[in-house]
Amino acid sequence: MFVDQVKIYVKGGDGGDGMVAFRREKYVPNGGPAGGDGGKGADVIFEVDEGLRTLMDFRYQRHFKADRGEHGMSKNQHGRNSKHMIVKVPPGTVITDDDTKEVIADLTQHGQQAIIAKGGRGGRGNTRFATPANPAPELSEKGEPGMERYVVLELKLLADVGLVGFPSVGKSTLLSVVSSARPKIGAYHFTTIVPNLGVVETEDNRSFVMADLPGLIEGASEGVGLGHQFLRHIERTRVVVHVIDMSGVEGRDPFEDYETINAELEGYNMRLLERPQIIVANKMDIPESEENLKEFKEKLQEDYPIFPISAVTRQGLRDLLFAIADLVEGTPEFPLYDEEELEVNRVLYKHTEQTDDFTITRDPDGSFVVSGYTLERLFKMTDFSREDSIRRFARQLRSMGVDDALRERGAKDGDTVKMFDYEFEFVD
Repeated sequence: MFVDQVKIYVKGGDGGDGMVAFRREKYVPNGGPAGGDGGKGADVIFEVDEGLRTLMDFRYQRHFKADRGEHGMSKNQHGRNSKHMIVKVPPGTVITDDDTKEVIADLTQHGQQAIIAKGGRGGRGNTRFATPANPAPELSEKGEPGMERYVVLELKLLADVGLVGFPSVGKSTLLSVVSSARPKIGAYHFTTIVPNLGVVETEDNRSFVMADLPGLIEGASEGVGLGHQFLRHIERTRVVVHVIDMSGVEGRDPFEDYETINAELEGYNMRLLERPQIIVANKMDIPESEENLKEFKEKLQEDYPIFPISAVTRQGLRDLLFAIADLVEGTPEFPLYDEEELEVNRVLYKHTEQTDDFTITRDPDGSFVVSGYTLERLFKMTDFSREDSIRRFARQLRSMGVDDALRERGAKDGDTVKMFDYEFEFVD
């Protein structure tokens, strides 16, 4: 089965917890704090594997959760960092954040990597909190939670040449005679239900990758038929080869077919028509084709080259392949995204606006609900079983302005403040 789009869940590993410990050695009175830091949680890293061709594996595993870091230990021993989780994807995979719809990475080259979910840092042990005023703190941090998000993987084939056209115009037959690809071929519409790739080699030892895309029909760019599902695969192609059934044996007008398909390409993405296009007049071995080709040339206004061929008898294929190879060599790659947005190795990093550290809302029972990403991170890194940690958390809330914000919202002594799974009493 060919799978080219899938939604998955990824989570970086949580950091290891810091430890509260003290030196307990003979003849060393007041040995002081000796709690080690926790290790860093593992990142979830996507890596291109050129041996993969589809996203099939992600149909069976949709959750990827990296390992957490090792907890800190006594004698100032730090926990071990976790080994990163490497997830293999095929070349041509575009990774998009499902919530923001922003592209995270565009992976095209073998071995290329992108960090999709960062692991959390390890919590600090009590050694880190020792001060002259408090030389023996019973205070440590829990590990930072790893980043979690839903992402959409979209495969866009890495083909130099894309074959487009109505169903049953001979695209699969053409691919099968010019390459070693063996697509399913039949005398009925939509024989091709998945894109097929083939490497084509010309007589002068030049080669390029050609993709046979499922047949387009009118309305494909709006989701009609099979074509819309696979139009994404033409986005990377440098040359568009428009195959037309010039015989008209199915009762369609060749020129109307040509205009309909170009309208669908334009409707899907305006930039598709920027690519060089070659028109292939197929099925020229049928008697009616010559007359139809003459009428087609009279109606054609664009200056696209036309190559009369017969994929079955192989008539005209040599000149066609030379022309395609020339165009591929002379046409630069069309980037899917603006170059300014793409960093080294085609990994796209977006600047995100700084959001508020917290928000305050009211529940129907009158209690105040405080929430926010930064606040949640602090909350999860606090060990509420220790008094020192609770005091430190209260100081952090005060420095963030939570206390003042609650007063502005009307909070008074004794009011209930909810924070995630806990309830607190507001003390003014």
